[in-house]
Amino acid sequence: MSALSSLGRSKGSGGGTALAAGVVGGLVAGLVKIGWEAALPPRTPERNDPNPPRHLLEQIGVPENVRNATVTCNGNEVGVAGLSVHHAFSVGTAVPYCLLAERCPAITAGVGALYGLGIWAGFHLAVLPAVGTVPSATEQPWQEHLSEALGHVIWAGTIEAVRRDLTA
Repeated sequence: MSALSSLGRSKGSGGGTALAAGVVGGLVAGLVKIGWEAALPPRTPERNDPNPPRHLLEQIGVPENVRNATVTCNGNEVGVAGLSVHHAFSVGTAVPYCLLAERCPAITAGVGALYGLGIWAGFHLAVLPAVGTVPSATEQPWQEHLSEALGHVIWAGTIEAVRRDLTA
């Protein structure tokens, strides 16, 4: 039994295990997506200031001092608010995936790739442009589409790998 498996095997039903898989998978996948974006940035520096999570916080009226709050890690300032939104979104979409996978295994097609592409299209091409957080899909450069689409495939694959390990 792997270390991850022992986390998911707490007392309770398969639903509890799926919930744990969603939380753990969402957190791990959120970190993977951050790494992906460091290697293949989806936006230019100008378009990333502020990044979509921080811009969304600005749109809903979160005070500037909260949006810009940082912690220092190893001499580097790390933005807390943006990372919090990023990980909340990751967990918030990973949990339903893991719960649905128990009842509808077809959702895991392509090791979660179809789910990841659906989340990318639903949010980056529809919801976020509709609320003005990012430009419309036709105004986003192809490089942004490529990085975000592939990044969401890898993100969802990470969730699926954690889910499989925790629910095996």
